[in-house]
Formats: sequence, structure tokens, C-alpha cells
Amino acid sequence: MLLFFGIIVLSYLLEDVAITTAALLSGSGSIPVSLALLAVFIGIASGDLMLFLLGRYARRWDGLRRKLLRHHAMHWIQHRLESRPFLNIFLLRYTPGLRTIGFTLCGYLSVRPVIFCSAVLVATALWTAVIFTLFYHLSQLSMFQNSPLKWLLLPVVFVLFFFVNRRSSNQRKSSCIAGSPNQQECAE
Repeated sequence: MLLFFGIIVLSYLLEDVAITTAALLSGSGSIPVSLALLAVFIGIASGDLMLFLLGRYARRWDGLRRKLLRHHAMHWIQHRLESRPFLNIFLLRYTPGLRTIGFTLCGYLSVRPVIFCSAVLVATALWTAVIFTLFYHLSQLSMFQNSPLKWLLLPVVFVLFFFVNRRSSNQRKSSCIAGSPNQQECAE
């Protein structure tokens, strides 16, 4: 049970590392696969719900509201959430650098909780299953089976996701600065 709750807490800090850790732990037999998957799912989904609730709270707190409204991606996300909320909330799960501000804006903009929760639950289940399965099977390869080398996957995953998130964020910012076909959305 300690591993179960540890994975939940880790998912609040670093989701992708939590998924990888859970997969490696279950691959080594330290925690059952179903329990590891459940812990990751609970951690990620409840973290997303907390961001939503933070957005709801931001409507009452001027400092948080000003910070939220000044974020460079706020108007772009707001436009997307108003047009097709389920699809765009679902896609926010897979868009590096926009998840935190996007889910917080969902609460701030009073997106219906049923739409938010259903999109987040479906996207989280899919994301968790794919990443978990990938690393679980990777940990089962003969070169990693009884080797401490498989734990080197954690820092590699952390660095990989860090650079992917950073690159995606920089590309989004530079496309708004340089003038993209979506310049209208960048200016809003």
C-alpha cells in the first residue's frame, strides 16, 4: 500500500515519471500491475481535478485571477474551450506545456464539470495505458529483466519529457511571435 500511495503522490509532481516508475515496479513484481495502473490513474485524474478546482477558486481571488489572465496561452485556450470543450480538454492532456493552464482555465471559465471530468477520465485512461504498457514491456526485455539498468530508464524518461515539453512550448511561443497562420489566435 505504501507503493500505491507513493505512486499517487509522485504523479502530482511528475506524471510521466510516475507512470514509468509504476511500470518498472510492477515489471519487477514489487506491485501488481492492476494496482500500479490504478494508482497512476487516481493520481493523474485527481491532480487534473485539483487544477480545475483551483480555476474555480481563482474566480474569487484577485491575485490568482490576474496571474491566470496574463498567461500567454490564456486567450488561445479560452477560444478552444468555448468551441468544442470535450475534444479540446481531451487534447490538452497530450499538449505539453498547456495542461496546467488549460485545466485551470476550465475551472475559471466554468466549463461544465461533467464535460471536464469525462474528457479528463477518457484521456487519462488512454495516456496512462499506453505509456504504462510501453514501459512495462520495456522492463520485461531480457537485458533489463534482472538488471539494475532498468532503473536508468527513469532519468532518461525525465530528461526526454523535459526536453519535449520545452521544445513544444518554445515552438508555440515562437510561432506566435514570428507570425503564424494562427496569428489571429495569438493576438487575442
